[in-house]
Amino acid sequence: MTDSPSANDSLGGADANAARDLAEVNAVELISTVSVHLLSAAALRCGLADEGEEHQDLDEARTLINALAGLITASSPDLGDTHARALRDGLRSVQLAFREASVVPDAPGEGPGEKYTGAVS
Repeated sequence: MTDSPSANDSLGGADANAARDLAEVNAVELISTVSVHLLSAAALRCGLADEGEEHQDLDEARTLINALAGLITASSPDLGDTHARALRDGLRSVQLAFREASVVPDAPGEGPGEKYTGAVS
């Protein structure tokens, strides 16, 4: 038997550190950060990156935009106008990019996230 820490002990320490780090971040900052990650991934999947169509995947984009719209809609009352407005503007941009990239556009109100935001035009 050795006195060295096991891999599980090391992971437990990492989990404790991660929990402590998360505890230091307020909810608005965490929601904003997650939203920006979803927004960036959706933009990439809509083909808005420098590489363009190389990363375009509208099925993935639809899923990301739906998640982003749900998160922003649910959290907007708690985010405050400044944060919520910026996130809603970004969301609208990727919704419009999705519509432009679609060969067969969704009907108004049926596009990604539109069940949460209403029709985007």
